[in-house]
Amino acid sequence: MHDEPSLTHTADALVPVLYDDLRRIARRTRWQVSAGGTVQTTALVHEAYLKLRHSPGFNDRQHFLRAAAMAMRHILVNLARASLTAKRGSGLDDVPLDDAPEIAAPAAAALLEVNEVLDRLRGVSERLAEVVECRFFAGYGDEETAAALGLSDRTVRRDWLKARAWLRRELGADAVALDTGPAP
Repeated sequence: MHDEPSLTHTADALVPVLYDDLRRIARRTRWQVSAGGTVQTTALVHEAYLKLRHSPGFNDRQHFLRAAAMAMRHILVNLARASLTAKRGSGLDDVPLDDAPEIAAPAAAALLEVNEVLDRLRGVSERLAEVVECRFFAGYGDEETAAALGLSDRTVRRDWLKARAWLRRELGADAVALDTGPAP
């Protein structure tokens, strides 16, 4: 695969070549948002492929993997919303609180909170939000994030520090793990 800006590649061509990278991103995304029981890694990769195959094309490997990470984030957010809706009754009759199951799964609620805060960050700074998507959701390091966004490593490190501080302030110090260590 060439990384020339003039060439575009489709998801059909890129998924087989980058399947291991997609599984790594899916595994990391599931771990970051505590979605272990929500969807399996392979299913998440396949759902992302279904979303990406309708895209006109991708400029290079980083562009495709960044789009895949965003697709996975949206898939998990939609699953979390559906989970919370189902747990809240989804139109069923009211049940006394003592007889009701747990109203919301903590992982689903946390994921929706991170998604909402990330959307607010996008209103403050599009670039900081993109750095968070690459670092937190895709699991990219400084160099990969810099390549994906066309920034210097130094700018990415500085933006990541700013974005993490902003997210921690908005979410609370222990609301979500904002480190970028490898997934277990």
